[in-house]
Amino acid sequence: MVCGDNPLAYRLIEELVAQIEDEVTVIMPSVARNYGPRIAALPKVRVIEASELHEGAFRAAGVEQANAVALVNQDDVGNIHAALRVQELNSDARLVIRFFNMNLGQRIQALFPGCAVLSDAETAAPSFVAGALSELAPSYVRLPDRTLYVARRCDVASDRLICALADTSSAGHTELLPTDQDRADLVLAEGHATFGDATTHRRRRDLLRILWWRISASFNRKLGITALGLFVLLGLGTALFASVARLSWYDALYLVLLDAAGAAQPDTGLSIANKIVQTMVTIVGISIIPVVTATVVDAVVGSRLDTALGRIRPIAGHVVVVGLGNVGARVLSQLDDLGVPVVCVDSDEHAPGVPLARQIGAPIVFGDASREDTLRAAYLGTCRALVAVTGNDVTNLEAALQGRAMSEHLRVVLRLFDSDLAERVERNFGITISRSVPGLAAPAFAAAMLRREVLGTISVGRRILLIAEVPIQPGSELDGEVGESVNAPHQAQVIAIQRHATDTLELPAPPNHRLTGGDRLIVLATRAGLGRVLIRSLATELWRQLDEPGTAPATTGP
Repeated sequence: MVCGDNPLAYRLIEELVAQIEDEVTVIMPSVARNYGPRIAALPKVRVIEASELHEGAFRAAGVEQANAVALVNQDDVGNIHAALRVQELNSDARLVIRFFNMNLGQRIQALFPGCAVLSDAETAAPSFVAGALSELAPSYVRLPDRTLYVARRCDVASDRLICALADTSSAGHTELLPTDQDRADLVLAEGHATFGDATTHRRRRDLLRILWWRISASFNRKLGITALGLFVLLGLGTALFASVARLSWYDALYLVLLDAAGAAQPDTGLSIANKIVQTMVTIVGISIIPVVTATVVDAVVGSRLDTALGRIRPIAGHVVVVGLGNVGARVLSQLDDLGVPVVCVDSDEHAPGVPLARQIGAPIVFGDASREDTLRAAYLGTCRALVAVTGNDVTNLEAALQGRAMSEHLRVVLRLFDSDLAERVERNFGITISRSVPGLAAPAFAAAMLRREVLGTISVGRRILLIAEVPIQPGSELDGEVGESVNAPHQAQVIAIQRHATDTLELPAPPNHRLTGGDRLIVLATRAGLGRVLIRSLATELWRQLDEPGTAPATTGP
């Protein structure tokens, strides 16, 4: 059962229809509005119209017989209220709840045994961040006492490599879990102490670079050049004293500093060259004090005026994030965690991400992102990427096209709700990357509804790989099989085994281990591949029930 009529609900229902033989019941306000017509047109979908998720609507939808219920509306409080009603009517149903406030969601999760709390924005944000930085998505998966992460093969030591992820060497084509693992350029690797140190070092380096940009942007360029020229003359005076008067560098510097401070003593017995150098140094010293004072005062006053008027000081090497909604706030947070400077653009001063932007000190430009003056105010000309993630496809597309018109080689990452539209826009409009949040998040929601213990998701281009825990039930097809038999090119790869006898996690998985009931597999798989592994892991009786159309098994997963 799915409650909602938004893009995430539509993509989630598509995923479920493709994976299960049973009917999907949908509760929505109206078949005629929003995504209602598209959802109703899907096969094996039964629609219940209800203006609210009240008890009568759930009873009409048959919630008492539901195996799983997904609450995917954008109202956190409304989803909590609906979850309480479902719990009263069917305490055995698997609850999957969409939350924006994940802190609240984690606390609510404790109230519902077996409940899964997910955020579509949090699931999709790494893909947008990776697109903006032209790097891999910062994907990390935490296992007991271990951390796995996505990396380029060339950046991973051989003893840390777990398995191949994808071959992206062919332009326009990505091969997931390739047959020849040596050809894969993307791999899954095991983290270690130096990996965390390297990340910390990178963040310190980026923070120093940001600090330098902010300091340099605070000073008047002309005054700065004048002050620098005067300091160069002082250096020249030091060199001339050392060469003409045949002094040591220490003595030469000593005389220059005294003369610059106005302590020069006239001496008619000096050579003409020494007299010229001493006069130059004294005049430079007198001039440098007001110039430095003017530079500092201009920087302080200018900074305060910009703060009072809401103007942004010049900046470069930053990412312009258009839209501070749920997704924009997640993207902003992750870019800040990585030490990347961000300038935000939004037309709404009360957008959800505005408090976060102000908290971390990210500048905000309020205005229409499709206008050239708004993007210029965000210093689009010196940015490294434009990320348009508002909740409106038209606004995102207008901002992207306007940005590309202003800067021909600008890296653009665009959010579009429709996956097919996103792919066609990327291909025909020259947009660098376009992504659909529902398309990225739906596989994780569907896996949670089918009681698959998904430990993490990895985004590779437009496709998603799932890392899931699969228990081996006694009497199943896999009971007694070698662990390596689970592996299937383009579908599934076992990356770890937790033996029932010792309760220890073996990473990477030993290829010749014979599986027994109670063992648990950690599997990296596509959606379809994970489904096949789960079927083989179930006891024979349950497998037969799943194989018979229209028959609901006693349990549909671990």
